[in-house]
Amino acid sequence: MTIIDIIEKKKNKAELTTDEINFFVNGFTDGSIPDYQMSALLMAILLNGMTDRETFDMTNAMLHSGDVVDMSALGGVVVDKHSTGGIGDSTTLALAPILACCDVFVAKMSGRGLGFTGGTIDKLESIPHFDTALSDKEFFDVVKRVGCAVIGQTANLAPADKKLYALRDVTGTVNSIPLICASIMSKKLASGADTILLDVKYGSGAFMPTPELALELATKMVAIGTLAGKNIGALITDMQQPLSDHVGNSLEIIGIVDVLRGKKNRLYYEIREVALRLLALTGKYTLETAEIAFQDAIDSGSALNKFAEMVKAQHGDESYILHPEKFEIGRRDVVVAEQSGYVSGMVAADIGRAVTHLGGGRMQKTDAIDFSVGVIMKVAIGSKVKAGDPICEVYHNGKGLDEAKRLISNAVTISKNKPAEHKIAYAFVSRDGVEMY
Repeated sequence: MTIIDIIEKKKNKAELTTDEINFFVNGFTDGSIPDYQMSALLMAILLNGMTDRETFDMTNAMLHSGDVVDMSALGGVVVDKHSTGGIGDSTTLALAPILACCDVFVAKMSGRGLGFTGGTIDKLESIPHFDTALSDKEFFDVVKRVGCAVIGQTANLAPADKKLYALRDVTGTVNSIPLICASIMSKKLASGADTILLDVKYGSGAFMPTPELALELATKMVAIGTLAGKNIGALITDMQQPLSDHVGNSLEIIGIVDVLRGKKNRLYYEIREVALRLLALTGKYTLETAEIAFQDAIDSGSALNKFAEMVKAQHGDESYILHPEKFEIGRRDVVVAEQSGYVSGMVAADIGRAVTHLGGGRMQKTDAIDFSVGVIMKVAIGSKVKAGDPICEVYHNGKGLDEAKRLISNAVTISKNKPAEHKIAYAFVSRDGVEMY
């Protein structure tokens, strides 16, 4: 068996055996299969797909490429949430403290930016001194003491995924249902949570362009998680426009603080829906009692204080959470509407690409990120505007400004007629089936 044989087989649309899948996952993890050969196989998988059995086998191989975390010693319910990514998707940063206030443990391992989407770890590292690389003992201790912690994927947790994740980002092989499924579920099953909520995005700012494809991915992941004995569900949510008004690393922390202070915007309602579903999956809450607990955590100020407590426990400067005006932000510019009417659509991916051009994302996996750049959207789909009104504030340090403004201007469509209202959620998938919204 050789990697060339496996590439040829998948190139010709044949089904790979369990042994062949184990061979290439283990070989790429230990370095015996180089990037250029793995890139060829990833492209063949993207183009020709994988069967459900192949996808399960790849998930299993990646899961067992490293350690599997045991959180049972915490003595309570451990929950986890994963988003398939999007523009301005900073839900984890608010969910972790909110859920910790609802008497469940949140032991979260997150990733960096992938393609045009931002990464939770990059956002947290915009907080001075915040440590996303805690030791296993420190991670466990923070979860036990604070109720929540968010760290980067450890070297020993699904190391196959860590290498594949970085390679997919720079080889145009992100948007593949089997690869996304194996990537997400290998990490989720290895991370030690009892209860898992998958937030599967669709739309112009997500890897899944349509709700139907998002539902297909969600159904596969819920089936794998159910077979593994987890309480698992998946929420299908809209990413036709940035989830947060704030897009960019430091800016998204500022946007999260706004929500934890009670601002009821699009991001708030997304966070609310995810939190309610996740709490209900634990069996400790109904949707009705979950809503009461969720709102109390925000209204009482407990969630904001818990976020600051988590930051401090992970060696970060918690004063930036309590006083977000301390964040260093780039110079301000503005993109204005070229005509009057209603915002009828956005190409959310291009808004993410605009932030990347400013330096807020990665073109290559080795790129450094400028935490201070980004955009604040002044409109949403359905907004009424006049020609000359600001549609977006751009924060920059000189790099890529013209291209970013061009992308944003072209990404926002203004029409005469007001569009239909966008729903936050499309469907919820659980072991019991699909519930449409």
